Amino acid sequence: MSSMQTRLVDVLIAKGLASREQLVALQTEARSGKRFGQLLIQQGILTAETLVGLLSQELGVPSLSLSKYRLDPKVAGLIPERVARQYTMIPISQFGQRLVVAMADPVDLFALEDVKALTHYAVDPVLAKASEIEQAIEQSYGGMRASFPSTPPAADAGGGEDKDGGALQSGELESAVQLLLAEDASDAPAVKVINLMLLEALRQRASDIHLEPASDAVRVRYRVDGRLAEAHRLPKRAQSTVLTRLKIMAGLDITESRLPQDGRFKVRLDVREVDFRVSVLPVVHGNKIVLRALDKSSLAAGLEQLGFSPRSVAPLKDAVARPHGMILVTGPTGSGKSTTLYSMLQQLNLPTRNIITIEDPVEYQLNGATQVQDNPEIGLTFASGLRSILRQNPDIVMIGEIRDFETADIAMKASLTGHLVLSTLHTNDAPSSVTRLVDMGVEPFLIASSLTVIEAQRLVRKLCAKCRQPIEPPRALLEQLAFSPPPGSAFYRAVGCPSCNGMGYRGRMGLIEVCPVDEGLRERIVSQAHAGELKAYARAHLGMVTLQEDGIAKAAAGLTTLEEILQATSEL
Repeated sequence: MSSMQTRLVDVLIAKGLASREQLVALQTEARSGKRFGQLLIQQGILTAETLVGLLSQELGVPSLSLSKYRLDPKVAGLIPERVARQYTMIPISQFGQRLVVAMADPVDLFALEDVKALTHYAVDPVLAKASEIEQAIEQSYGGMRASFPSTPPAADAGGGEDKDGGALQSGELESAVQLLLAEDASDAPAVKVINLMLLEALRQRASDIHLEPASDAVRVRYRVDGRLAEAHRLPKRAQSTVLTRLKIMAGLDITESRLPQDGRFKVRLDVREVDFRVSVLPVVHGNKIVLRALDKSSLAAGLEQLGFSPRSVAPLKDAVARPHGMILVTGPTGSGKSTTLYSMLQQLNLPTRNIITIEDPVEYQLNGATQVQDNPEIGLTFASGLRSILRQNPDIVMIGEIRDFETADIAMKASLTGHLVLSTLHTNDAPSSVTRLVDMGVEPFLIASSLTVIEAQRLVRKLCAKCRQPIEPPRALLEQLAFSPPPGSAFYRAVGCPSCNGMGYRGRMGLIEVCPVDEGLRERIVSQAHAGELKAYARAHLGMVTLQEDGIAKAAAGLTTLEEILQATSEL
């Protein structure tokens, strides 16, 4: 098949329809991702009808009408929907180790090579109208989406239990893995393994899927509620097929195995849409792939549904309602900062507002917002990108992270000139963010003038409501936390049951510390008061509840354990 384009070039030259120089130039242009057949038509070398005639008569490429052809959904499912749409193609039949694929451009070498690498079948192209292929894609893949079982939201915000929780009850994934283990297994089960693996991970509320090649197998682990646990082991010989399919789904270069790559793909489950961010890292035994699930449905629920108390959320809502100023969200990696920022942006995302973000990487894709990917290799840093963003007349700017003086300086000046700026910072608590910015070199008066609210947060696991057991908290633990339980407190311990996969916990919630910035705090910032003094003022005069105090209150309400709180706030 790789010689088909060359044969077409020879036919065109022989018939005097184009010069060799013209065609070589078009072949070069086709290597950048454009279709050779479309280029011939665009350049006026051939009409669509002439191209069809040449392909059919001179090269022996058969044509058919898909409107009269009954497609097998199982065969269509051998390649992902993204690839089918990208190349305007769809598999129509499979015989032994050969796959017949209907294509709008059967001389597209990249499409043919990608399908061959993905399926490990020899590919026989047939010619069909693009409109008929697109209609077939809608019918075939739409049916597949409708057949997926529904799954619960990624975050159990309402405290309810998922009726379908836990692993797949049918054992489909286990049987698919066993099929891979069979000595005479073909490559086709790898497609089923990936589809079922994604479904199982979403049902278990996994935030990440890790595929880790070892010397003798591929270990699959899910991160559920912040904890990694091994789910499956795939046979070593399935490694290439499984990882290649994931790369193609994510739009990555399947021929590159020496350099890290990043991509993404989307899964539709009934009315839900889940993005998967894909990271590929070369390791000793191949390529390790980590998939991060990003469920947009969790953003529309609001800040309270993330586990934050209404009392703490109120100052945040006041800051978001202002037309300008800076909102800082702080905490370590994995504390849910991005989810909080996107939840705010979701509330602010109106047709009357121009929202622009610069991120590394872009986490969630928000309709109506302009999102820029940071790329330092070509000079697109947070600082340089922010300068350009401010010339785009934004109302709201979100910066993925403040990492240096230049970014902080530009962001704060932007917040003083009529923009609402949201960003993140890596600090332990809210008041210490001021010290961190001063250490970067930002002038204290600029910090005091621009900041409207600083928020710090952590994530802790929620107790499983079905198996938790009441306890009397150990006195030593209470003394360590300097906490005396008020009347009516109810403490519980984690036990474990089938509903929570024996973990004792189900879902996560946020601990929050919100520090509004008033005139008294601004005076202290300008006079360069230390973080401890700022914290004392915020607690005494602004009603700030610390992370540990918020956590202890949640533990006393039976939502989590004191051990979880101590672990999450031990550095404070």
